[in-house]
Amino acid sequence: MSKLKGVYCLQVKLMYGTGLRCAELLSLRVKDIDFGSNNVFVRGGKGNKDRTTILPQGLIPDLRTQIQQVEMTHAWDIANGYGDVYMPDALERKYPSAARTTAWQFLFPASRVGPCPRSGVIRRHHLHPSALAKQLRRAVQESGINKPPRAHAFRHSFATHLLEVGYDLRTIQELLGHADISTTEIYTHVVNRGGKGVLSPTDRL
Repeated sequence: MSKLKGVYCLQVKLMYGTGLRCAELLSLRVKDIDFGSNNVFVRGGKGNKDRTTILPQGLIPDLRTQIQQVEMTHAWDIANGYGDVYMPDALERKYPSAARTTAWQFLFPASRVGPCPRSGVIRRHHLHPSALAKQLRRAVQESGINKPPRAHAFRHSFATHLLEVGYDLRTIQELLGHADISTTEIYTHVVNRGGKGVLSPTDRL
């Protein structure tokens, strides 16, 4: 992570700290970061399901700074005749004025406004996945790591490390948003030592 800077470093830390998929990360709105309950809300994740995951305490200062940046960008958009963010159809009809509020802006907005692929309306969407992928490739190359860079690896590390410190599969299943516990059980093969997951007494010396 030391090779990543600014918003890209925060994105990677957030994926590792929450178990979010890359698409879920980029779809986050300002309102989805709840400092009061220490939760991150995932809206319409895989399978169009909502869920809640943990808010890493160590990322709170950086997240507050990012939200301040979003507020400034949003103010600039409004001053220049933009400011409406994409809203799912049902929510757009139910809350017609919400698209212009800071709460509904993307947490990681694109660097410029552009035409919406759905409607053609000029607005600011979230950062494109290719931008993060490009930064990950650069960071991996600079680090001398001989493995292909994958944003999904941070989600895998989140699950694996929780298992290693003793969290139960059901809890991890809920945090990851797996519909079937068997999907979560795959991670047990990563952390198991030996045939039965037993740590040899010699390894404790």
